[in-house]
Amino acid sequence: MAKIVVIGAGMSGLAAASRLATLGHRVTVCEASGTYGGMVGRYERDGFAFDTGPGLLSLPAVYRDLALKTGKEPLEQLVELAPVDPESRHLFPDGTAVTLPNASRGGVSQALDAAFGAGSGARWSEVMNHGRTVWEATRRPLLEEPLPAEPEFLGTDPYPVPPRTGLARLGRPRPWTLDMVARRQLGGHPGLTALLGEPALRYGLLPGQAPAGAAVLPYMEQSFGVWYVRGGLRALADAVYRRCELRKVEFRFDTPVTRVVVENGRAAGVETADGRIDADLVISAMDTRALFHHGIAEWPGVPAEDWEPYEVPGRFSVLLALRGPRPEGTVHRTVVHAADPAAEENALTLSEPPCERPTVQVHRPDDPALRPDDAHESVVLTATVPAQEEDVDWTAPGFADRYADRLLAHVDAAGLGLRERVLWRVVRTPEDTRRETGALFGSVARPVLAGSYPGLNAANESPVPGLYLIGGNAHPGGGLARVGMSACVTAGLIGPA
Repeated sequence: MAKIVVIGAGMSGLAAASRLATLGHRVTVCEASGTYGGMVGRYERDGFAFDTGPGLLSLPAVYRDLALKTGKEPLEQLVELAPVDPESRHLFPDGTAVTLPNASRGGVSQALDAAFGAGSGARWSEVMNHGRTVWEATRRPLLEEPLPAEPEFLGTDPYPVPPRTGLARLGRPRPWTLDMVARRQLGGHPGLTALLGEPALRYGLLPGQAPAGAAVLPYMEQSFGVWYVRGGLRALADAVYRRCELRKVEFRFDTPVTRVVVENGRAAGVETADGRIDADLVISAMDTRALFHHGIAEWPGVPAEDWEPYEVPGRFSVLLALRGPRPEGTVHRTVVHAADPAAEENALTLSEPPCERPTVQVHRPDDPALRPDDAHESVVLTATVPAQEEDVDWTAPGFADRYADRLLAHVDAAGLGLRERVLWRVVRTPEDTRRETGALFGSVARPVLAGSYPGLNAANESPVPGLYLIGGNAHPGGGLARVGMSACVTAGLIGPA
């Protein structure tokens, strides 16, 4: 039996702790804040409740596996899962609207033909077939297995690019990006282009920079479905925390780790304000970049400043407590697309102020647990924004509130009619994320994609023997499913007691 310290009680830390305790190890979790869940937070007031992080779950198989491997009850006995159908409604600047069914590629094709004209669905389906090729080629190395010792082969994007013809054959081949897929295979159609890029944009992955293989993101959602946890996604964090308690995991809240102790060339514990905690192994579930950038641990041969990321995206959210019932026929997730996609991309890459009318996710779950009664509604608006202080100062007096006003005006211009129903609102910026979770600049962790090497995340087994890395900034990247897989992969590396 090994004595293991886990740094951070986010979803990856909870998942790793429960798995390792089930394998017979003695696990202590040190969490800097006063609660668990990390990005999967919750805000409550006056009978209203809101998810402050992700609101939907994809690939629930990751947490089904966690539930079965750490106890006898299946996930559906721990939380109530419901497929989101329709999966989303999309509103475009020209007034076009399209509603997409959940986990039905045929239904999506029909919806696109109806909204954009005959043949649109066939074009989209061809790109999604290529997304399936990417999924089949990368599922194991980028989700289910440790990062290979020689990961250079992941620098090749498996998206099947058509052969070059004519004079183009004579030039040097250029890797395709997501916007090239949109131009060449979707005909540059603005609606189809926006649909292709929207899942990547949630993580700050822009079409002009993301590899073509990012088409795997909409493929996964449309093929495997999107799910909602009744009571909000915080209920999932509650369930995994209870599983940790069942497995006798020790939690020390309000206990930030100040240093990973290394003795005789390997991790031997952690230092906290309350003193040292000895361990045979240390697992960091905190932001990997923050871990090394702030000198809590040292990566041999890499100076701390090299861990500061560039063009860091964050999330800006507005939690809305609304008077009046949720209108009949309202979908769970509405996406109001950017009025000017180029301006949105510039704001995220050129150190410009945040986009005035960006792509906005509008989450409106039909869940009595999130509202005081049926005469009210809880709604969350979310947009991807710059996070670094040199790009925008979210703490400047009045700045965040003015931006929230713009987002409300933007979604109301698309016909949502929310502003006149507002009882009160809470504005959350990347600074709130940084303060609550320790994420560097309050940034959003990105999923790892083939074709982005050398931009792969750190391997789960660090160069320091006995120190392991999990979570959104370690392999295989950001998102609830991926951080759950990072815990699974690392537990497999450590093995049973």
